[in-house]
Amino acid sequence: MKSVTVKCPAKINLTLEIVNRREDGFHNIKSIMQMVDLYDTLTISVSENSHNEIILNGNSDEIPYNEKNLVYKAADLFFKESGIEGVKAEIFIDKKIPVAAGLAGGSTDAAGTFFALNEIFDRPLTKEKLHELCAGLGSDLNVCLEGGCVLATSRGEKIRRLKAASYPVTIIKPKNLGISAKEAYTKYSLKENKPKYNMTEKMLEALNLGEDITKYLYNDLEYAVYDDYKELQTIKDIYPDSIMSGSGSSYFVLRDIESALNNDYQIISGLKFIDNGVKIINN
Repeated sequence: MKSVTVKCPAKINLTLEIVNRREDGFHNIKSIMQMVDLYDTLTISVSENSHNEIILNGNSDEIPYNEKNLVYKAADLFFKESGIEGVKAEIFIDKKIPVAAGLAGGSTDAAGTFFALNEIFDRPLTKEKLHELCAGLGSDLNVCLEGGCVLATSRGEKIRRLKAASYPVTIIKPKNLGISAKEAYTKYSLKENKPKYNMTEKMLEALNLGEDITKYLYNDLEYAVYDDYKELQTIKDIYPDSIMSGSGSSYFVLRDIESALNNDYQIISGLKFIDNGVKIINN
């Protein structure tokens, strides 16, 4: 039996601007995404078997442990693309990243699965092929595989590494509210007025010059869902400099804070920007 442990970091969207809706139903975006040191940890063990078998377990009761999980889909796709047969893969998901929070928890776990299985089997797939598989499975996987600070375009799968900044991060998550990407993008599509602030380009210039980026934080999907949820309005009222990440419901501020919220909110403080994506921590 071979076993590895892979750390899968969360991402935040420093900017998220929607360019247009695509013919396939997805949206073209411009987004600067940044990985932070909040991790899910996957322990993946493989052994010989009469046929390929994938078994998932974990510590969260908020995610499925079957073929609906992106980790299962990633493992299944890896075996099909690599041609590897006769393997039982047992994967334990130690989940620390909040679910349905706009932090790419599912995506980073799937990217970590691709990466770890490729390492276990002595890299049968190139990095380019891994990125191709990531792009086929979801919009944020490529960012999580690459890591650091990334400009993501198209539906999020086209990426370019950026000059890194350095900020403390605090994440604020309503405990009883999750917002799906489908809901957020649908609500954005229904908005008659769609502001165009061009914050991504402004932040790119600030990053290149090493200037303060906090005044350019922006998210079109926050604009789409904000009016529908009192929980989001409460966060913004107390922390006016906070911005929603992804499709929410998490917000973040680029500073350390003293919590002024009640127990209906989860505060994850003491985080920082990191320059890596998924990574193995043992062999």
